Amino acid sequence: MNPAVPASLSMRRRGPAAASLALALALLGAPALAAGPSLTISHQWIRFLTPRIPAAGYFTLSNGTGHPVVLTGAASSDCGQLMLHRSMEKNGMAKMEMVPAITVPAHGSVTFRPGGYHLMCMSPSAAIQPGRHMPVSLRFKDGESLSVDFPVYGATGK
Repeated sequence: MNPAVPASLSMRRRGPAAASLALALALLGAPALAAGPSLTISHQWIRFLTPRIPAAGYFTLSNGTGHPVVLTGAASSDCGQLMLHRSMEKNGMAKMEMVPAITVPAHGSVTFRPGGYHLMCMSPSAAIQPGRHMPVSLRFKDGESLSVDFPVYGATGK
């Protein structure tokens, strides 16, 4: 039985008018059921300092699905290389390291921010300038990708 169709309509014969109503309800419910929850990116931006220093990308990745999602990489035509990084403090020293993957829990989110997870844009191109946008494609373990434009800001951020 289609959950979009009330049980009273799907279980009994009601004639042509009721059948049309049941069909309309089923069709109206179908897109909502098929679309379902998804991955979304919000609050995205790139911090650009100078062409000689790597740029950093920040955003929130939200997972509206019922299962964990694993982010495995990123790419941009405006970067020589775009990597997943994490800043942390270890033994009283600030440290940054590349990470191979980041898991976003089911119905959860991960925030990429200064001092934590971020994208590291090595060899930023001349196209990366405050006031412009940088295309970014996020890649996931399941083979899917998500493309988003990131606005570029200067040293002080937004």
